[in-house]
Amino acid sequence: MSAEISTLYQWAGGGEALNRLTRAFYEKVGQDPIVGPVFITMSPDHPAHVAAFIGEVFGGPKTYSESHGGHREMVMHHLGKHLTEEQRRVWINLLADAADEVGLPDDPEFRSAFMGYIEWGSRLAKMNSTLGETCDPETEPMPAWGWGPPGGPYKPPA
Repeated sequence: MSAEISTLYQWAGGGEALNRLTRAFYEKVGQDPIVGPVFITMSPDHPAHVAAFIGEVFGGPKTYSESHGGHREMVMHHLGKHLTEEQRRVWINLLADAADEVGLPDDPEFRSAFMGYIEWGSRLAKMNSTLGETCDPETEPMPAWGWGPPGGPYKPPA
């Protein structure tokens, strides 16, 4: 890395790379018998929305917050889905495979940060999927992920 440390967004290759990732990923998801049914009604724009979300979390433009409602909106998409641990693990593995397939950087530091976020985010999504039909917008700030964890361990709402 240079003297000025790149964001994960820059290191990944920016929006174009993340869009390649999510397109390849959701193609795999659509063919998977375990997670595919969760996304059966997915809109054609879903991969681009997820790429924008990951991009923002990784230090890129605030496109998801400005155009799609921010982290609270992402949480709302998971409420009531009752995701299983098996679905979460398949989701992670398919995303890791897609990252390899589209050529995301495979250096240990980037992949550690990338997979750390995917692990953290998927566990949070699974937790949120068992909640009711709403969430408090004040407790749902957009995560900011970098080369290390953001502010320490997750603390569930009181």
